[in-house]
Amino acid sequence: MENKQIAITEFGGVNTLAIQTNSVPTPKSGEIVVKVAFSGINPIDVKTRAGLGWAAAQNKDNLPWVPGYDISGQVFSCGDGVSRFSNGDNVAGFIGFPLVGGGYSQYVCVPENDLCAVPDAVTLEAAAALPLAGQTAAQAINKAQVKEGDRVLILAGAGGVGHLAVQIAVAAKAEVFTTCSESNLDYMATLGAHAINYHFAPASERVSEVDVLIDLVGGDTALDALKCLNDEARIVTVPTLSAELICDKAKLLGFQATGMLVEPAPEQLETMLYMVSVGILKTEIQTTFPMKEVQAAHLQVETGHTRGKVLLKMQEG
Repeated sequence: MENKQIAITEFGGVNTLAIQTNSVPTPKSGEIVVKVAFSGINPIDVKTRAGLGWAAAQNKDNLPWVPGYDISGQVFSCGDGVSRFSNGDNVAGFIGFPLVGGGYSQYVCVPENDLCAVPDAVTLEAAAALPLAGQTAAQAINKAQVKEGDRVLILAGAGGVGHLAVQIAVAAKAEVFTTCSESNLDYMATLGAHAINYHFAPASERVSEVDVLIDLVGGDTALDALKCLNDEARIVTVPTLSAELICDKAKLLGFQATGMLVEPAPEQLETMLYMVSVGILKTEIQTTFPMKEVQAAHLQVETGHTRGKVLLKMQEG
């Protein structure tokens, strides 16, 4: 059987993404081969493809390299000693982060412990939208110690991480403000946030007395948002390329600030899958592209104006 994968052949534009064909992997002890239904595309994939960031620096001698950290699908085969899953089970996982990747594959071999069972009430599309983005959102909210009654400002609330962070903060009974484009104002309101149209005015002109800033944008937008904060505010900034700049400026102004790198935590993904299954958390998927349209999928994520997530459908037909 053949296993089609999407690889970064060299660093650069979307034309460096190419489909390659290998054989289906054989699981070792404790491993599972997943027949991947959907793979999530994340901004880090786009950044790595362009040759930016740590994953690119570490993999520059490993090209062609298969990216992808979010998968959902069915258990295809199990290695010796696998006890939690059987063939045909629906699973999802945050895999190979940050250096191994491999999610842009029709079949991928992963340790059993990297996978979570997908509840019957959760679609495989919703499950593929959760791993990296959901855990980034949850870990940022946890790191900022968001609590009931806090005024929380989340930059880019309609994006893949943002739409989940907004819901988690609302569920924690915080008062949530978020920046978005005009087309997402109503969507943000349905999630329970006060939405600020950033095309109309910067956040600093629209909100004040903020206790927690969750920065999912970085750069000048984040620097402006520092003007919204209370004296004792806590800041978590997620984009790695500007984290040092934001944290240094924040500390000069007397705020607690930290960058973060998401860490795969299967128990946390299990919790979020449960939250989706009972309707506490809703995943938003803007577009699902067929595998062969991966270049268009990357271009969509590159715009920085995606509502929710972009997925790849990995099986053809």
